[in-house]
Amino acid sequence: MNAPFLAQSILEVSGVDPGEAANLLGDALKGADDGEIFLERSQSESFVFDDGRLKAATYDSTEGFGLRVVAGETAGYAHATEISRDAIARAATSAALAKRGYSGTAAEAPRATNARLYGDDDPLASPGFADKVALLQDIDAFARARDPRVAQVMASLAGER
Repeated sequence: MNAPFLAQSILEVSGVDPGEAANLLGDALKGADDGEIFLERSQSESFVFDDGRLKAATYDSTEGFGLRVVAGETAGYAHATEISRDAIARAATSAALAKRGYSGTAAEAPRATNARLYGDDDPLASPGFADKVALLQDIDAFARARDPRVAQVMASLAGER
């Protein structure tokens, strides 16, 4: 399955214009030696099947970022647990304080070494909720059918992206 969340950047998914974010970060890094931003967005779900029934099903979504500006021997860090234009602007202003009184040049960008390790499959979207519960029911039935002495079966399933 092709996951639509991968077709957009984390910024776009969070409602932030990538061009505007680049401008904010460019201003924060102007006159600095180095700097970076780290963006993260994850979603997870879990199911617990116990005693022949679904006992728990959970879903969680988190996001955030960290920003670093390096000027000489000084580094400024800022982070937030939300990805928004205002949060990036506040972090850029805070991290840029490392440049106060320092006039340097931006370092050459590091060589790109990242390799794509995973495809576009979305483990949370496919199979669907009903199919995941049915799988746990099948596991429960299989375990009980193996031996009449089986008194309790507990199965769980978890996924994260």
